[in-house]
Amino acid sequence: MGSFSLPKLCKNSALFSLVLIFMVMVAATSFEFKVGEERGWRKPTGNESETYNEWATRNRFHVGDSLHFKYNNDSVLVVNKTSYTKCSVSNPIFKFEDGDTVFQFDRYGFFYFISGERGHCKAGQKLIVRVMVHPAISSPQPAPSPNGDDGSDHDGGGWDSFWGPPPQNSTIKLTVASYFMTALGGMLVIMYLLM
Repeated sequence: MGSFSLPKLCKNSALFSLVLIFMVMVAATSFEFKVGEERGWRKPTGNESETYNEWATRNRFHVGDSLHFKYNNDSVLVVNKTSYTKCSVSNPIFKFEDGDTVFQFDRYGFFYFISGERGHCKAGQKLIVRVMVHPAISSPQPAPSPNGDDGSDHDGGGWDSFWGPPPQNSTIKLTVASYFMTALGGMLVIMYLLM
């Protein structure tokens, strides 16, 4: 039989608590953005106040955040830059048709979305999202525009123009969570060392 040791139990409990708190904080810092807000993901009629890309420029996206697409009789295609530019539906990276799609960002960089319905993409049902490398610790800076061309063939886009000022969204949440996690981690390490 094993022996019961209070210091060992406390050390294991502290480590378990740290892991559990970290998992909860990571889940709490991600943000779900509703594409198209009230109108959802649909073919533009020309009466909209902004395009999907204009909506995207008002937000800051990070790894762990997600897009929520709500639609009827349509689809969401995740495509590469070339397919986005040409509105080509023939070779998507992912295709969703469930009418209630949540797409979570698992990496930083550009993501390209188009409708899979004929004529919808050319009418403006398309979206570019730039996922930031890491959360801002200080005041967030404007993100570069994905519309420029730096002469390369990668999906990074050009850097010759900038989007407007960042809104208060998940960037702020991640900053507060980062400070909280750092302080909590420091306290748990001190507790662990004192045992």
